[in-house]
Amino acid sequence: MRIKTSSALLPEVTRGKSVPVTVDGAAVEAYEGETVATVLWTAGIVAVRRSMRSRQPRGIYCGMGVCFECLVTVDGAHAVRACLTPVKAGMRIETNQELTL
Repeated sequence: MRIKTSSALLPEVTRGKSVPVTVDGAAVEAYEGETVATVLWTAGIVAVRRSMRSRQPRGIYCGMGVCFECLVTVDGAHAVRACLTPVKAGMRIETNQELTL
């Protein structure tokens, strides 16, 4: 899902170094400089958790850390905002956990 080529309408595509991460136990492509939300989105994961009360799916909404809809577990730390967390080599990301603030 990432833009891979440039066009007359887009600037030159440049990325950081490729880094290995796992999402729900599966290896996923990631690049330095991306957020966890970007990695999830490009891997096709749009529902990252379910709401506590209604069990409705929740995903990336505001993209700037205000709404808290994108909470995931990163390296065992619960309730991490995916949209604000930069990806790091070896990161373990888990979605659909029971998360509370």
